[in-house]
Amino acid sequence: MVRQLIQKCKICGAYSYNLVCPECGGNSQAAAPLKWTPEDPQAHRRRKMNEVESEKWNDTLPSLSEEE
Repeated sequence: MVRQLIQKCKICGAYSYNLVCPECGGNSQAAAPLKWTPEDPQAHRRRKMNEVESEKWNDTLPSLSEEE
């Protein structure tokens, strides 16, 4: 499922609402990044849904190896 409606072709740069470009048949991607704001009104729900305060979530975070 596409999170944004407007897509831009990676090959020819045409805009459309499809994941496949109607002009050249190439793959399309989202035309712009999703909007984000520091005052995100749903942030507390997202943190609760992802259980970011649990130890299990901490274990999923990447860490640097000893050599790095």
